[in-house]
Amino acid sequence: MNRGFTFMNRNELVYLAILAAFILVVLPLGLDIFRLNLFGKYLTYAFVAMGLVLCWGMGGILSLGQGVFFGLGGYCMAMFLKLEASTPEATKIQSTPGIPDFMDWNQLTALPWFWEPFHSLPFTLLAIIGVPVILAFIIGVAMFKRRVGGVYFAIITQAIAAILTILIIGRQGYTGGVNGITDLRTLLGWDIRTDEAKYILYFVNAFLLIGALLLAQFIRRCKLGGLLVAMRDQEDRVRFSGYDVANLKIFVFCLAAALSGIGGAMFTLQVGFMSPSFVGIVPSIEMVIFCAVGGRLSLFGAVYGSLLVNWAKTSFSEVFPELWLFAMGGLFIAVVLAFPAGLAGLYKTHLEPRITALLARRGSTSPPDTASMPAGTATKPAE
Repeated sequence: MNRGFTFMNRNELVYLAILAAFILVVLPLGLDIFRLNLFGKYLTYAFVAMGLVLCWGMGGILSLGQGVFFGLGGYCMAMFLKLEASTPEATKIQSTPGIPDFMDWNQLTALPWFWEPFHSLPFTLLAIIGVPVILAFIIGVAMFKRRVGGVYFAIITQAIAAILTILIIGRQGYTGGVNGITDLRTLLGWDIRTDEAKYILYFVNAFLLIGALLLAQFIRRCKLGGLLVAMRDQEDRVRFSGYDVANLKIFVFCLAAALSGIGGAMFTLQVGFMSPSFVGIVPSIEMVIFCAVGGRLSLFGAVYGSLLVNWAKTSFSEVFPELWLFAMGGLFIAVVLAFPAGLAGLYKTHLEPRITALLARRGSTSPPDTASMPAGTATKPAE
């Protein structure tokens, strides 16, 4: 085994190679720029799904509010891009030049104080991860230190998603309201709306996703990953063994929030806007569906689940715009009832044993190497 990848076995290295070839070669060569940009958007959801594999699949912490962290990362990036597009020269027709257009429409005369730091790209990059992690840390300390978990934690995260959506819509002058932050054009003077920029952003997103997958796989295979699984199955035993279960939960919840924030930022760059429709309860539950369909115990399954469900969602909405929500719900019910371990579980249960048996059968029937035998040696038939 390659020492650089000791945290992966041979099969997982093969899975990684197949995934990398699929998203880095097959999709770019086989799709036009419009469809490739769509799949780039789907890959941003895979960051959230991988975070849910760590948080829910390994740690047993079901969060129904991951859209909050996805949206926060997206809004941080959108604020930087919007400020870059709101120079005094570009907004000279406004009553107050130099501020975003929606602030001018809502009669604000100065840029709010919390927008000021987003003039800086380094600060924005830190905020994309830092803001979701800080909020996740506050929620985690408030909940896990008091041993709130299970369905109660899931409901609380869902309520937080609803609260943040209402807050964003209600503070229209500061956030863009229900329309969100739109008309995002350049990144440090580079036009992100061109086909060339969309290709580059797709590959940046793909490489970030592979890096995040390697990080998540490392955590899954190290001692921390074993503790998370033990905490999921026997929380009291882990606590009695001397480990602080609350700190473990806080860590993995914050890590999932950081991955979601990165996904949200890349979503904003590729799509060109961010709105509260990606923050609330419905998108948060859809993100759980991505993870469940791919397999909540498989990082690779999380990526394929995100691609499959979103591709199916787009296809259904194009052909049957009134029925795609029902199709989405039916898909989730079918997964839960037919193969609760998702696509990854279906592969491991049905396909992998057959492939292994077929390879073993072919290996056992291969002819002996008579060239290396001494002269006059006879081969005895297998009994």
